[in-house]
Amino acid sequence: MAVSSDFRDYVLEQLSALPGLTQRRMFGGIGLYCDGVIFAIIFDDVLYFKAGAANRTDFTSRGMGAFRPYKNKPKISTTYYELPADILEDPEQCAVWARRCVASAAGAR
Repeated sequence: MAVSSDFRDYVLEQLSALPGLTQRRMFGGIGLYCDGVIFAIIFDDVLYFKAGAANRTDFTSRGMGAFRPYKNKPKISTTYYELPADILEDPEQCAVWARRCVASAAGAR
């Protein structure tokens, strides 16, 4: 579950509008934080955003799958969903979706 430096740098550039954006290595991937709140993870060069009750349908209505951390246990998933490619490619929309995820994650604390 490696994350290439090129993909990491691309994601950080797309999310540069977020204040207090930081990253931390975790279990072969990277956790992304906004003002200390984890809202996204990168694994295998795929960006996943944390979804909650208020924004889960943003992902599921577009057919985006949940992050599955164990390849040998495909039924186990998380509350992180793959970000649609068109959203990742648009820095403004990427920031909008990220802010919704941060708000959802902060509210769940």
